[in-house]
Amino acid sequence: MRIDAHQHYWDISRDDYGWITQDLSLLYRNFYPSDLKNELFDHNIDRTILVQAAASISETEFLLKLGNKEDSIAGIVGWLDLEKDNYKEQLKSFQSNSKFLGIRIMMQDMEDETIVLNQRYLEAFTYFANIGLPIDILVTHQQLGTLVKLMEEVPNLRGVIDHLGKPDIHRQLLHPWCEEMKALSSYPELFCKISGMITESRPNWKTDDFKPYIDHIIECFGSHRIMMGSDWPVCLLAGSYTDVITIIEESLREKLSKHEMELLFGTNAYEFYKLGEGD
Repeated sequence: MRIDAHQHYWDISRDDYGWITQDLSLLYRNFYPSDLKNELFDHNIDRTILVQAAASISETEFLLKLGNKEDSIAGIVGWLDLEKDNYKEQLKSFQSNSKFLGIRIMMQDMEDETIVLNQRYLEAFTYFANIGLPIDILVTHQQLGTLVKLMEEVPNLRGVIDHLGKPDIHRQLLHPWCEEMKALSSYPELFCKISGMITESRPNWKTDDFKPYIDHIIECFGSHRIMMGSDWPVCLLAGSYTDVITIIEESLREKLSKHEMELLFGTNAYEFYKLGEGD
């Protein structure tokens, strides 16, 4: 099974996607499974992991309803309000839906990301770690130091870093991103998505721009803790679905074996998100 481990659908009329403004004309419209159908077919992608794009309970409920209607959606990564004392009840409600896989922590959007080191958050992360809940982590390269501290506090957190930790590809900066991702890779339950790269790059990007970053992730996380994600439709701001797939395949064709490419393009996501448990 080939899996796109990171993509989004949304309905602008729901009005909780504050980051999608009319200035982002390519994104300021509805995106549904019918819009991605041809790309999935062209690249032999069987199923996708649908990830939340709004920090609201209602959006996760919307995505779960969509997932129940669409076979190509393997499952939903939703959102919990960890500022509320009833986050466990929120989680239990979502877990009643077989398409619910886990949640995403949006450190990128936090005014002060060090809030995740507060007792309330550490208690929640410890709980998630103890029950093995998959956690997507949206973090920028400037915030990786905080994520390192979080992992020191909750070393068994079952997490995946979205978009390679958003390195500064535009300026081709590698440090201290390299050192911090290396430190994070020492935690065996932590994975990394090779996704979201072209929107972090310069407008006239070339495939070679991404290779040092992809190579470093492979060296750190190996072939068993990486996943391919398109970040569609956000990727459309800088390129096509085909561009995303081509960059990854061309960068790794000589580095990974056929079996390792299968791990990247499906098997690892299947196991990380425990997709087989609902069969």
